[in-house]
Amino acid sequence: MANASPDRQSSSWTFLTHHARVLLEIARDPQARLRDIAAAIGITERAAQGIVSDLHEAGYLTRSRVGRRNHYTINPDRHFRYPTEADVPIGVLLDIFTRHQHTGRSGAEH
Repeated sequence: MANASPDRQSSSWTFLTHHARVLLEIARDPQARLRDIAAAIGITERAAQGIVSDLHEAGYLTRSRVGRRNHYTINPDRHFRYPTEADVPIGVLLDIFTRHQHTGRSGAEH
């Protein structure tokens, strides 16, 4: 295929849900503002707020107020919700992406 680029925007599906992407953004910056999370993954601020509420209610993260901002703490021991992955803690996903963030982008560190 001549135009088979992995970065094509015409595809209608991705491997990670918006919930996973929000969780990863919070893992990268526990003090991130909802507007920054939303902008980073391409959703509305209202959608990001709803996802953070879902994750909080399900026990995947806690929120605390620090001054005028929220600070999030992720519970990496909480397990995935889907039955086929229910025995795997979300910390595994976070480790994959946060490790890649620090070593994979520059290619210099291993």
